Amino acid sequence: MPLIKDAMTLVQEPQQMPVVPLSWFLPSLFAAFNVMLLVFLSGLFFGFPCRWLAQNGEWLFPVITGPLFILTFYSLVSLNFSDPGILHRGSIHEDPMTVHVVSVNRRAFRLQWCPKCCFHRPPRTYHCPWCNICVEDFDHHCKWVNNCIGHRNFRLFMLLVLSLCLYSGALLITCLMFLIRTSHLPFSMDKIMAILVAVPSAGFLVPLVLLLLIQAISVSTAERSCESKCKYHQEYNPFDQGFARNWYLTMCAPLGPKYMSDVICLQRPVGTGWIHEKTQPSPPCPPEHGSPGPHGPQPQSSSTAGKGPLGSGEAAIVLQETNIFHTVQFH
Repeated sequence: MPLIKDAMTLVQEPQQMPVVPLSWFLPSLFAAFNVMLLVFLSGLFFGFPCRWLAQNGEWLFPVITGPLFILTFYSLVSLNFSDPGILHRGSIHEDPMTVHVVSVNRRAFRLQWCPKCCFHRPPRTYHCPWCNICVEDFDHHCKWVNNCIGHRNFRLFMLLVLSLCLYSGALLITCLMFLIRTSHLPFSMDKIMAILVAVPSAGFLVPLVLLLLIQAISVSTAERSCESKCKYHQEYNPFDQGFARNWYLTMCAPLGPKYMSDVICLQRPVGTGWIHEKTQPSPPCPPEHGSPGPHGPQPQSSSTAGKGPLGSGEAAIVLQETNIFHTVQFH
């Protein structure tokens, strides 16, 4: 039997928000309001200042802002209904006392048990208290779209932030150009609508640009917003594989299969062996609003299972009888 020497404290899951009747209604209404706000401001823009510029031969402005609106609207609506990488609930017969350790870049992680979803969460997987689901490569819960940002929709989230930056900048510049071109004309409804569109565009542009810069830095360093709040990777980040590789894994690498079955089997036996490593648990940070981070490499190293207490902490795991233990690997 393995000797597990670990001084661990019991880890409490982030407390779930109290379930009240129609608790989903207000977040969904806020997300729908954001979509309608985009459509409303765009309608004012294309119906007044942009129309005037097009009628006076300035076709460059509608040619640029039109595709940007389509891209922004598509990314916003798609992100509302996208799958962030939901890991569906496991079996009630899963043993919470089983200890799983997975190694990533010479650092061992002890998989945390999720009492709500009834399975051991892989590294960088967290339970969202707002959605009541476990999300693979969880980054944060975005209330603007009422959806989690995770492994499967992080690229769409980056596309939305980038398109919003470009579209807001294009609206602001077009409205300013319209006001300059019509400065000799009397005050009209077109000027009122141009000001009404330019003010929120300027207000959204500054924080969106800052958010885009923060995201770019996070992708480059393979960090995650919830991990930065916890000061997680104190020595080194095992998910960091260099600037170019991090961007490829975040934006271009295949996403892998969806976990659509009722019972998840995250591990499979591949052989026997033993490890003697210093483990580091996944941080029990509550998911909150924050800037999105990148999606680093998926764990591909060995994992061991045994019996032990719940919680997290550093453990020295020594497997003396290797013929009775199985090394398991993530799909």
